[in-house]
Amino acid sequence: MGATVGRLGFGFMRLPEIEGADGEKTIDLDTLCGMVDTFMDAGFTYFDTARGYHGGKSEAALKATVVDRYPRESFQVATKLPAWLAKDADDARAMFDTSLEQTGAGYFDNFLLHNLGEERTKLFDDFGLWGFLAEKKAEGLIRNLGFSIHDKAAVLEEVFDAHPEVDFVQLQINYADWESETVESRKCYETARARNLPVVVMEPVKGGSLVKLPDAAADVLRNADADAPLASWALRFAASLPGVLAVLSGMSTPEQVEENVRTMRAFRPLANEERAALEHVRAILDGIPTVPCTDCRYCVKECPQGVRIPAALASLNILALYGDERRAQENYDWNASDGPASSCIACGTCESVCPQHIGIVRELARAAELFEK
Repeated sequence: MGATVGRLGFGFMRLPEIEGADGEKTIDLDTLCGMVDTFMDAGFTYFDTARGYHGGKSEAALKATVVDRYPRESFQVATKLPAWLAKDADDARAMFDTSLEQTGAGYFDNFLLHNLGEERTKLFDDFGLWGFLAEKKAEGLIRNLGFSIHDKAAVLEEVFDAHPEVDFVQLQINYADWESETVESRKCYETARARNLPVVVMEPVKGGSLVKLPDAAADVLRNADADAPLASWALRFAASLPGVLAVLSGMSTPEQVEENVRTMRAFRPLANEERAALEHVRAILDGIPTVPCTDCRYCVKECPQGVRIPAALASLNILALYGDERRAQENYDWNASDGPASSCIACGTCESVCPQHIGIVRELARAAELFEK
């Protein structure tokens, strides 16, 4: 599997919408077709979707705007199987055929086991999905098999040890999380590269938060290059890393596509002074007061209510760092809704095991008020 540096991927996660007469929002396929055309006309060909994206409608949208409109050999399709949404092994395996039907792709250039980490990793083994997907690969329905993961480097290493057959991995990498104790972007990237595995980068702009920097941080980048959009710094940081197969951007407007295409069509790796500017930005972000959660998850193990404490605290930190209400809410909905902060019974067990001595009960009350409206 050849790795190409500086390649832009179109993430079909946050798509343009229109509101119907009944008030319901649907994907704006006409606008999306134009966005796809701009992307393809610029020479970019990698599309990333998943069973659960956009309320389960993303794969069908990809069929309507890409697969049905372009020759199959002119683009690459990646999608993902979320075992954690399945009732049982049969249900999980049926998702593969559903994705084939929904996308109309005929085969998948890249197929991923979706969102490993925490207790989710075990489900893929319990349902026998690794062997099942290896069979699909042998049948020619999958060209490259990999997985996406939101977890720490030690967990990533465990998955690699258990499944050395993987062809690539999809990781959350951006300059803000590069040295994060919670995300461990750098450590995860280095773990993958030690195995000589190509990396697909997700969240390079941190769900859009890195275009909503505090003024002090944004001014650093504007002073370094007044003409460079804030998003371009994030894309170029990820694309400058050796072994990166694709840098995914979840583009939701024509303007975002046009801006990102301009950045990546004329891609140039970051120069030393540009890296220094990003380090300065990271230092500014690190200096903003946040909840000092390191995602050790001791609190989760002890919580009698199963509250997703680190996810709730992460949403509070997104607000503190970037003022990004949409992204903070999105993170909460994706990662904390099955263990909401409002379930907290204020027993204090979490606080008794927290190495950072966080007032977790107080912070969960704040998260419930902000994100459970």
